[in-house]
Amino acid sequence: PTLTRLLAMHFILPLAIISLSSIHILLIHNEGSNNPLGTNSDIDKIPLHPYHSYKDMLMISIMITMLFITMSFMPNLFNDPENFSKANPLLTPQHIKPEWYFLFAYGILRSIPNKLGGTMALIMSVAILITVPFTHTSYTRSMLFRPLTQILFWTLISTFIIITWTATKPVESPFISISQMTSIIYFSFFKNNPLVGEFKNQMVTDDPS
Repeated sequence: PTLTRLLAMHFILPLAIISLSSIHILLIHNEGSNNPLGTNSDIDKIPLHPYHSYKDMLMISIMITMLFITMSFMPNLFNDPENFSKANPLLTPQHIKPEWYFLFAYGILRSIPNKLGGTMALIMSVAILITVPFTHTSYTRSMLFRPLTQILFWTLISTFIIITWTATKPVESPFISISQMTSIIYFSFFKNNPLVGEFKNQMVTDDPS
């Protein structure tokens, strides 16, 4: 049953990603992209073709060329060294870890000793990202004029990197403590971000008189 579910996820997730990407493109077509400054920039807009289309074609060509070179001449560049070990059914690798793009969630999962708690934390670490647009409380969309939010953002990025790094290490001290502390900081961001937005709004709207 588990294998069947995994196989089902392999074609359900791509369909979901394609659907969300299509909705995203449709919304951009109807509403237009956002200005990083959060101000009206209609006067500065330029046609997509040929200005942006040529730039996009150049970048796509570079990416495809790099991918072709990697696949043709360095196919094992990103493979795990364990994959080159001789198969031995009597010997299990000392430290088994998932692919690099799952390390963040895996680090949060194993930071909690309880099996159910770790699973819930794993699910929440991804699901909580969906709440970010709905908990945006600041009147200003861009972070350019919100230094406190910038500090929170870069703390989140640093936390993400540290959790990913600790997930590659054995389950022992001090990596367990580091994973637990960074997991708490990660979830705290989504609680503190709306509060910082409200605080910024009060600073803007307060009457100095």
